[in-house]
Amino acid sequence: QVQLVESGGGLAQPGGSLRLSCAASGFTFSNYAMSWARQVPGKGLEWVSGIYYNGGVTYYADSVKGRFTISRDNAKNTVYLQMNSLKPEDTALYSCVKGWGASGSRGQGTQVTVSS
Repeated sequence: QVQLVESGGGLAQPGGSLRLSCAASGFTFSNYAMSWARQVPGKGLEWVSGIYYNGGVTYYADSVKGRFTISRDNAKNTVYLQMNSLKPEDTALYSCVKGWGASGSRGQGTQVTVSS
């Protein structure tokens, strides 16, 4: 079955950086777009970023455009999210999603907290 395991979250200062990773298994990773979504308690799930199966097309929410970069390594079945210039409003549980958008199978998530 589909398994998505996120890592790389933690505490960062405003203006700092973190790199999230998601190791995928249970499906042919190179055939699927992959996405990152985030959720804050009491709020809905926000689609943050997506990348096509071959990396040729990417999507970024306006809230992260210019600060976050999504990438993938199909040889390692892994998708990444490089997060720079972090803001307190980026604090959330970040999940890896199979597919394009936020509605597919998700991992357990990794917590990102941005605070001084």
